[in-house]
Amino acid sequence: MKTVIINENQKGFLFKNGKYIKMLDAGKYYLFGGRTVATVYTENPIILSDCSIETLLKDKRVSDNAVVVEVGDEQLALHYVNGKFSSVLPRGKYAFWSFEDSHEFKLVDISTPNVDESIPEYIFSKIPQFTYIKVEVAEYQKARVYFNQKLERLLDAGTYYFWKTAVKVDVNYVDTRLTQMNVTGQEILTADKVSLRINFVCNYRVTDYVKILTEIDNFEEQIHVAAQLALREYVGKHKLDEILEIKEQMTEFVFTRLKEKEGELFVEITDAGVKDIILPGEIREIMNTVLVAEKRAQANVITRREEVASTRSLLNTAKLMDENQTLYKLKELEYVERIFENVGNISIAGGGDILSQLTGIIRGNT
Repeated sequence: MKTVIINENQKGFLFKNGKYIKMLDAGKYYLFGGRTVATVYTENPIILSDCSIETLLKDKRVSDNAVVVEVGDEQLALHYVNGKFSSVLPRGKYAFWSFEDSHEFKLVDISTPNVDESIPEYIFSKIPQFTYIKVEVAEYQKARVYFNQKLERLLDAGTYYFWKTAVKVDVNYVDTRLTQMNVTGQEILTADKVSLRINFVCNYRVTDYVKILTEIDNFEEQIHVAAQLALREYVGKHKLDEILEIKEQMTEFVFTRLKEKEGELFVEITDAGVKDIILPGEIREIMNTVLVAEKRAQANVITRREEVASTRSLLNTAKLMDENQTLYKLKELEYVERIFENVGNISIAGGGDILSQLTGIIRGNT
C-alpha cells in the first residue's frame, strides 16, 4: 500500500493498471491493487504524459471545471488569465482549470504573415520571438516588404510585426535622405587632345521607392554612367582654355543632362558640380610658367604706375611751392621740426655750424 497526499493547489487523477478512473481533490489517499495517482497544479494546463486530454475531459467532473480551447493548423491563441495576457498557444488542444481563474482565448489567423490591427503591440514583448518577425524602419527610410518574393507593401517609419508562417518574408530598405555621389578620376580628352582628370559630384533623392528596384538594375550605377557620358560629351567638344575659363558651363551642361534622366531613373537630382580639374604634369608646369610671367608683368605695370604717380605728385608740389613762398616756408619749417625731433642723434661730418644754419632758416634767411 502506498500513501499519496494531494495539496490544495493540486488536482489528482486516479489510474488503475494504467486506466483512468476518476479525478481526486485535495486530501490523503491510500493506494493499493495497481492504483496510481498523477497530480497537476491548478494554475497550469491540464496535461498528463500518459493520458490524452480527450480521455480526461470525458470525466464530467473534469469537463465541468475546465475551459477548453482548440487551436487550428494556421492559428495561434492568445491566452488571457483574469483579463491579463498570459501566453500564446500554438496548434493543439488545451484545457485549464476554471474554478479559481477566468480564462479567455483570442484565436489569431496566421495563414498570412500580416498581423491584425486589433492585436496590441505590447503582446510581442511577451511571446516567444520565434513566432514573429520584427521590422524597424528609421525616420529616414522606407521599407519594401515581400511575401514569397512578391512585393506586398511599402512601409513608412515605425515598428512592424509579421507572423512567422510558411510564407517567406523579406525586407529591404531605401534611404530617403539626400545622397551624394562622387564621379572621380575620369580621364577625358579635350578637343585639343589634352588629357584631363575630372572629379564631379551630384546629389540626388529617390522619388519612387518601388520602381527604382523593379525597373532598374543598379540605379546608382546608372546615375554614375549618365554623369560620365555627359562629362565626356562636354569636354570632347571644348578646348582646354575654354574649359578652365568657364568651368561653370560644364557644371550646367552635366546637371541639365542628369535632370533629363530623372524620370527614367526615378530620382530627383538636386544639384551637381565639378570638384576638381586635374591637369597632366607637363601641362601644369606650362600653366605655372605662364601664370608667373603674367603676375610679373602685372607687378611691373603696377610699379611703373606708382612711380609715375609719385613723380607727378612731386612735380605738383614743386609747382605749388614755387608759386607760393608761404607754402615754401611752411615746408622748410616742417623739415626743421623733423630735424629737431632727432637732434640728439645728429652727427655732422666735416664740421659746420648747423645751429646757425637752422636759426637762419627760422628767421627767413636763405
